[in-house]
Amino acid sequence: MRAENDSAFDAFVVARGAALRRTAYLLCGNWHTAEDLVQTAFTKVYVRWHRIREPGARNEYARQVLVRSYIDLTRKLSHGESPTGTLPDTPARGPGDPDTQMSLMAALARVSPAYRAVLVLRFWEDQSIEQTAALLDKNSGAVRSATTRGLDQLRAILGDQIAELTHS
Repeated sequence: MRAENDSAFDAFVVARGAALRRTAYLLCGNWHTAEDLVQTAFTKVYVRWHRIREPGARNEYARQVLVRSYIDLTRKLSHGESPTGTLPDTPARGPGDPDTQMSLMAALARVSPAYRAVLVLRFWEDQSIEQTAALLDKNSGAVRSATTRGLDQLRAILGDQIAELTHS
């Protein structure tokens, strides 16, 4: 039975690892920290693996653990790190204009961590308000408010770049 669970978990890690790493990167803006967050999420999922029967619930639990681990990390690091004005030399991965992606990633990195978590879940992970609320253990109204405030912060950070980004 344990070997069967282990092989199912291994398949889950292979299937979901890349998506969770991308989400973690969007949350924290650093590939090394993203790897650590994903590792933490997989460790916690493994511990509860035998209790989670439905495959969809495993995905949701992994995402929930990932986001909560990120929020916990930002609480611990809130006084130890500061953003820099320099961007990495490598272009962003994925479709779209690399300059646009870099601008958006830099702006997203400046949004407060709690709002960033909501924005990533809502617009990158394409989660509904209710799903996001469940993942963050908040009510729907709090998610709506955080979405609005997070988008306002993102717009304020981007300033005049918004017109360039939406028309390019």
